[in-house]
Amino acid sequence: MKNFDNKQEKTLVLVKPDGVQRGLIGETIKRYEQCGLKLVAIKMTIPSKKVALAHYSVDPEWAFKTGTKSIEAWKAKGLTPPTEDPIELAEGVRKQLITFLNSGPVVAMVWQGMNAIGVVRKITGGTEPLTSVPGTIRGDYTIDSYRASDVDKRAVRNIIHASGSIEESEKEMAIWFKPEEIISYRLISEAIIYDINLDGILE
Repeated sequence: MKNFDNKQEKTLVLVKPDGVQRGLIGETIKRYEQCGLKLVAIKMTIPSKKVALAHYSVDPEWAFKTGTKSIEAWKAKGLTPPTEDPIELAEGVRKQLITFLNSGPVVAMVWQGMNAIGVVRKITGGTEPLTSVPGTIRGDYTIDSYRASDVDKRAVRNIIHASGSIEESEKEMAIWFKPEEIISYRLISEAIIYDINLDGILE
């Protein structure tokens, strides 16, 4: 298969405590698997506070981006955000996310395949379940919203975390998995997905 190695992008996925409690582990795996991605690592764990802190980074860029996104979401709904400082707002969001993530079992996975990061995020849906389109995991299986989570002062319950970039994926995979826990193997179906001429199908 030509350029096979260039088509093996990896991404981290977490089925969060709400997804585990609602029995959506199998459905999540099915959705990613049926589109052609390959599962190369999986474990169930209750994250320690240390792991949750590492996952929700204190990186200023993350904080600014997250805080700005939250402020824009408040204003888009005609509401006044609790602060105009994105860093301050992000810190509140981070505390809520950490509390939520280590509240119960989480299923951590690494998926591999061409455009894995983008494909997983497309199937997963937008961060806010309320505005996720039908057909996505969040759009089909949860009804939560930013507004409801803000009123309750908790993290939005959106079933899944999915890495947003190659850099983010590499950082997050290192938090959840040792290198030897990510398995390298071939699937028969990869010949159909990646082989340019589909050589070897006919006898």
